[in-house]
Amino acid sequence: MRYFEVKKPRIEIVPMIDIMLFLLVFFIMVAMRMIPSSGLVGHLPTSTTAQALPQTKVLVEIHTDGLVVDEVPMTPEALGNKLRLLASDKTVVTIAGAATASLQQLAQVMDICHQSGITQIGLATQNVK
Repeated sequence: MRYFEVKKPRIEIVPMIDIMLFLLVFFIMVAMRMIPSSGLVGHLPTSTTAQALPQTKVLVEIHTDGLVVDEVPMTPEALGNKLRLLASDKTVVTIAGAATASLQQLAQVMDICHQSGITQIGLATQNVK
């Protein structure tokens, strides 16, 4: 009688593969949320790979006491208004800063550029030899 025969146990692999794939996707999604998606890392104003830049449309200088745009002192609000007027696909903003300028000032200027619709931003540095 085949009814009373002991069947050899077998391990079903397909459900195990489904579970492992689900866990893999879950851990990838969690790991991606743990990695910061934005941030600024930099030390102004020197670099060993500095290159000459083409003529820029807007030069923003960061000083410890404020911003200077095209040799005119400005507040962050005035900078935002000026950049909104100049914003186009070809507008290039170059940010130059003193060695004493803080990273917070750099982030503030980059935020103003982004909010004004500027997509091309360069950081000016001096070549260290």
